Amino acid sequence: MSKKVAVILSGCGVYDGAEIYESVVTLLRLDQRGAQVQCFAPNIAQLHVINHLTGEEMPESRNVLVESARIARGEIKDIREADAEDFDALIIPGGFGSAKNLSNFAIEGTGCTVQPDVLALTEAFAEAGKPVGLICISPALAAKIYGPGVTCTIGNDAETAAALNKMGATHKDCAVSDIVEDKARKLVTTPAYMLAQSISEAASGINKLVDRVLELTHENDA
Repeated sequence: MSKKVAVILSGCGVYDGAEIYESVVTLLRLDQRGAQVQCFAPNIAQLHVINHLTGEEMPESRNVLVESARIARGEIKDIREADAEDFDALIIPGGFGSAKNLSNFAIEGTGCTVQPDVLALTEAFAEAGKPVGLICISPALAAKIYGPGVTCTIGNDAETAAALNKMGATHKDCAVSDIVEDKARKLVTTPAYMLAQSISEAASGINKLVDRVLELTHENDA
């Protein structure tokens, strides 16, 4: 029986939303493995809008749900409609949107908070003991979701790793093609574009993460 997986997107574009390659690779691998996928995003304004050609901020406002719908080809729902009971697992791709829209880690660092609707859903998955995959910078949310002692990776960036440790996580260095698993919490993380120099490098770890998350959903099968 195919598993149902929720995917939280944070906009559209690496600098102010979800990392598009990471999101597409995740959705592709889930489809290849026969999973049923529903994308969600918070119905809120982005922190800001970045011109991805120049890297400069633009004087306009965009909505995270509307922008995320670009990646999901319109097949996306407000995260407030999501119920952890309806799904077997959850995956959150990276991109600055995870640190700017799903949380304020990019601004507040170790003093950050997670967007309330995102926190409510991710905590529901954690409390139910359902597998969760966090990609790229998204593991910055791990300590806020699971509390102190959660094991995760963002690769090997010393400053970001130190911030995660200060927030209560236990950071493990990890190669781009590998994953780190917190077995007790069924949390799987991978660096992706925290380290990747190409889409294939990012995919090498993301594919492993998706495969492992799906494997973990079968642990309680009769």
